[in-house]
Amino acid sequence: MTTVTISTESKSYPVFIEAGIRHKVGTVIESVLTGRVSSILIMTDDTVAPLYLEDVKTSVQLDVPIYDFIIPTGEQSKSFSFYYEAQTFALEKGLDRHSLILALGGGVVGDLAGFVAATYMRGIPFIQIPTTLLAHDSSVGGKVAINHPLGKNMIGAFHQPEAVLYDFHMLQSLPEKEWRSGFAEVMKHALIWDASFYRWLRTEIQSFADIQGRKAEQLLERSISIKAEVVSKDEKETGLRALLNLGHTLGHAIEATMGYGKLTHGEAVAIGTIFALKLSEAVFSIRLPIAEIEKWFSQFGFETTIPHSLKVEELISVMKKDKKTQHGQIRMVLVREIGEAEVVSIDETQLVSFLETQMRGEPKS
Repeated sequence: MTTVTISTESKSYPVFIEAGIRHKVGTVIESVLTGRVSSILIMTDDTVAPLYLEDVKTSVQLDVPIYDFIIPTGEQSKSFSFYYEAQTFALEKGLDRHSLILALGGGVVGDLAGFVAATYMRGIPFIQIPTTLLAHDSSVGGKVAINHPLGKNMIGAFHQPEAVLYDFHMLQSLPEKEWRSGFAEVMKHALIWDASFYRWLRTEIQSFADIQGRKAEQLLERSISIKAEVVSKDEKETGLRALLNLGHTLGHAIEATMGYGKLTHGEAVAIGTIFALKLSEAVFSIRLPIAEIEKWFSQFGFETTIPHSLKVEELISVMKKDKKTQHGQIRMVLVREIGEAEVVSIDETQLVSFLETQMRGEPKS
């Protein structure tokens, strides 16, 4: 087992990375919670439930009522309606302030379950049990939220889990599209923070088939450790933590404009990342290995260009609603060199021109 400790101003908690840890949930609950649990609500989706729900239920081994709330798979479930349904279900089952929510699933389940936990009776404990590679990022750091048609993750809270249980055996059931979605966030961590991790990924991970066994454990430990370091310095995204949004300003706009579910989150972020790297060259007057990175992304099946069906004015409108925007000015994460990034205010006229150029597929001037 590998353990990464997440230390924030409000709480410290462990991330346990171990094959088969889904069979030890009860033991972990007893080790991380000091008081007695009165009941447990497992929130999951209809893809994960047939695969792992019974494993987790069986492994709890606590003499308390256990309920499950299953949502449809997909980003569309991270909504007001399912949030309301989950709160209603919890109230009907009599959950109280000593109840525990287990978030068994990917980023959608984790974000929704975490927001339910953050707001039910003004906050109850929850534990993340991620089942996707994407959730290695979203399950750590306490950002929980639901979407609004006008913006992704716009209604939410900071609510740290009691623990994260990462059973990387569960990754092997992922379809390729979900591998891509998660790997984009792994790439992001390397690009903003750790050039040596970037080199390790380029050398050791040639395909998604390489992410298993010891390499899977190493990849998760290194990527989560980057997230842990950033979050420990800036729990509530007042400064440094915004670096974790490389590729997300445009990526979220693409998701919202196309309609959630057309691309996975990671696929949209990959497009946004390449755009941010190209914009970095223009803003900082530098050269980055963009051709090398695009080739690397393409090796894993990522598209790296903005869909031509989208309109620049619609993308700009959504980007203005990004949480990093200040006084109406769009701010984006740009990269000075591999492993070093910063948040920069971008002139809207320059951004419009750059988007138009990139969407025409012409080389930038």
